[in-house]
Amino acid sequence: MSYLGVETSLTGRRWVGPGVEVERAAELLTQRSTLPAAVCQVLAHRGVTPEEAESYLAPSLRDLMPDPRSLKDMETAAARFLAAVNNRQRIAIFADYDVDGGSSAALLLVWLREMGSKATLYIPDRIDEGYGPNEEAMAALAAQHDLIICVDCGTLSHDPIAAAAAADVIVLDHHLGGETLPDALAVVNPNRQDEDGACAHLCAAAVVFLMLVETGRQLREAGRKGPDLMALLDLVALATVADVAPLTGVNRAFVRQGLRVMARRERLGITALADVARMETAPTAYHLGFLLGPRINAGGRIGQADLGARLLASDDPHETAALAERLDHLNTERREVEASVRAAALDQAETRGFDAPLVWASGPGWHPGVVGIVASRLKEASNRPAIVIGVENGIGKGSGRSVSGIDLGAPIQRLAAEGLLIKGGGHKMAAGLTVAEENIAPAMARLAELLAKQGAHLGGPADLKVTGLLMPGAATVELAEIVEQAGPFGASSPAPRYAFADMQILFAKRVGESHLKISFGDGLGGKMEAIAFGAYDSALGPALENHGGARFHLAGRLDINSWRGRQTVQLRLEDAAPA
Repeated sequence: MSYLGVETSLTGRRWVGPGVEVERAAELLTQRSTLPAAVCQVLAHRGVTPEEAESYLAPSLRDLMPDPRSLKDMETAAARFLAAVNNRQRIAIFADYDVDGGSSAALLLVWLREMGSKATLYIPDRIDEGYGPNEEAMAALAAQHDLIICVDCGTLSHDPIAAAAAADVIVLDHHLGGETLPDALAVVNPNRQDEDGACAHLCAAAVVFLMLVETGRQLREAGRKGPDLMALLDLVALATVADVAPLTGVNRAFVRQGLRVMARRERLGITALADVARMETAPTAYHLGFLLGPRINAGGRIGQADLGARLLASDDPHETAALAERLDHLNTERREVEASVRAAALDQAETRGFDAPLVWASGPGWHPGVVGIVASRLKEASNRPAIVIGVENGIGKGSGRSVSGIDLGAPIQRLAAEGLLIKGGGHKMAAGLTVAEENIAPAMARLAELLAKQGAHLGGPADLKVTGLLMPGAATVELAEIVEQAGPFGASSPAPRYAFADMQILFAKRVGESHLKISFGDGLGGKMEAIAFGAYDSALGPALENHGGARFHLAGRLDINSWRGRQTVQLRLEDAAPA
């Protein structure tokens, strides 16, 4: 049954409200706590009981963090890392070029610097070398170093790690493991096939952090003290959000605590980047995912692969300022490149149809640095797993994004094993692949077949899930702050979306090319402002701007808007329907 009777909204979606069980749980929470009903609705959606509410709103890292030794090879990895530090051996860090890889590398580099040591940073070029370790680079690093640590990569790199036989290799990763592991000294990965999956939701930076926790434990056992690990949680938080790891369990605590560390503005690189991104309020998960993350990623996408990691690890104010400016500029370039590829990919995918188990597109010269972002756009437009492939010199390099409940990483790995892909891997929600141009169509057909077995073709347009009803007069800054305590919000833990029923549009104005600013009221004195980003990409903008006095149901998320020291609450409007 649709919520407020909205079967087809102005963006073409059906509104779905909480089920009867969730509503009852919210009522029980309201009766047994002093929390506002709007917050109880959020907690009920998360399955939080009245007894758990207090601890859920204040997640403790001490209570939620797993024992690092619960992961296979962890003690071996930490002991070898510590031995390299103690014996002044030469260490190399081989990292992926995204935010998770950069943050993972920075964690190690900062820790080593505080211990009076250092390491060589190596990040492969996305275009020339592709994802993960390659034989030439690993052999060269092994010739000059005693220990190589692969972060956010390496679990499937059998041949490259074999090529590094002259050095010890440690893998700290989270990507889906194969049936066999490479011949490394240690492979610490919660997604190894012989792990129990209890830590499967961790990103690579969280795995690196756990190794540093174990290293600290071994240091203490030897009567020594290591660096302050809590001060490194801003890097773990950044990677967790940017890598779209589910914000559940210990990940919530990592991000909550990491945001507090970030607010102190002690990490020079993050502070410089926040300033060029014009972040004027205390950091939130939204800032990590949509302001900082894309800028750090821009180096690996269309610029120099190591810029992000260098920015995050640097303690030089002049270097961080220059790197932040460079990444901001590259991010602007990335948006322009992305826009042209997105238009072509959407056109091609729409022609093929959005009702298949897999939505895909490929094209010559499409920049491999933006295909993942464009795949996300296709996924959002179709509510289907999506793959976008750029082709150069007969080789396609692609990236995929999946929808909730559909595992993309395992089928991609299977295609590689079947020989349809040159290589491929990833995790449930995201994957990468390399494929010969002549194999693109058969590989995508086979992938669609495997995804259909998971039911990828059964979903319709994504429903708009509504947490509950709210009145403008109740939407205060105080309420928004309490709701934020139920966060941080992100993957697997979306921010609550409230509906405002039967509202009158008091003011409407187009802002920029596609955004809309409105104010609305309930006719009883309650008023509120809202901003709808991209409103003119659908019927939403024109309908509300030219409302003609009609009343609407509105739905969106609460934001706190800060301007000249004054805070107000506004609605980030996502959808509307005639009342």
